[in-house]
Amino acid sequence: MDDKVGLRARDFWTSLILIALSVAFLWQTSLLPFYDAKAAGVNSAQWFNSAAIVPFGIFGLLLLLAISLLTISIRDGGAARALRSIGINDRVELRRIALLSLILIAYIVGLVPRVDFVLASGLTLTALTYGFHSGRAVPMALSAAFACLPAIFAVAAHPFPDEWAKPHDDDAVTLAAWIGLTVSMFAIESRRGAIDRVIKATPLVALMAPLILVIGMAFGFRQNVPNRTGLVFAQIEYHYYVTLRRLWSGD
Repeated sequence: MDDKVGLRARDFWTSLILIALSVAFLWQTSLLPFYDAKAAGVNSAQWFNSAAIVPFGIFGLLLLLAISLLTISIRDGGAARALRSIGINDRVELRRIALLSLILIAYIVGLVPRVDFVLASGLTLTALTYGFHSGRAVPMALSAAFACLPAIFAVAAHPFPDEWAKPHDDDAVTLAAWIGLTVSMFAIESRRGAIDRVIKATPLVALMAPLILVIGMAFGFRQNVPNRTGLVFAQIEYHYYVTLRRLWSGD
C-alpha cells in the first residue's frame, strides 16, 4: 500500500508539471491564426488548414491525460503524501522535482525554438527516461546536466529569433550531448550489471518518436514544424521533395 501511495505522490508532481507544460504550449498555439492560415504555401481561410490544429490536438490530449492523472493521485492519497513530503523537507523528492523541471525548461525555452526538433526531442526523451527510470541520484543529475548544457549554449549563442534558423552549431552541440548521454548511460548501467529492457530501448524510442511525429506533421498533415532548417529536418525535407517525390512521379 505504501508503495502505491508513493507512486501516486510522484504522479501528483508529474501531473502538475504536465499540466503546466500543456497550458504553456496551448497558449503559444493560440497565437497561431485559425482563419488566415497557409497550407503548403497557399493562403487559406479554412480553419482545418491552420497550423494550430495538430498542436491543439496533441497538447489538449496531454492536458486531459494530466488532469486524469492528477485526479487519480488525489483520490488515492498521493497528493496528501506529496504535500507532506515537502512539509518534512524530503530532499530526495525535491531534488527529483527540481531536476525534472530543469530538463523541461531547457527543452521548452532553450532547445525547441532554436534546435532541430528531432535532436532536441531525442535528447530530452533520453534524459527523462534514463534520469527517472531508476530513481537513482546519479542518472538524474547526469541527465539534467546533458539536457541543460546544450540549451544554455543555444540561448547564449542565439538569443534572438532572427538567429534561430541558422547556423547549426547549436544542433551539433545538442547531437554531441545526446550521443554523450547515451554512451554514458550504457557505460554506467553495464558496470552495474545487466542492462534492463527500458534502457536498451531508450535510444530507438528517443529517435523514432520525434522522427515519426515531425514527418507526420510536415508531410502528412502539412503543418508547420519547429525549426524547419534544423540539421536533421532540413535533410528529411530535401530528400522528400528532391528524391522521393521524383521517384513517385516517375521523373
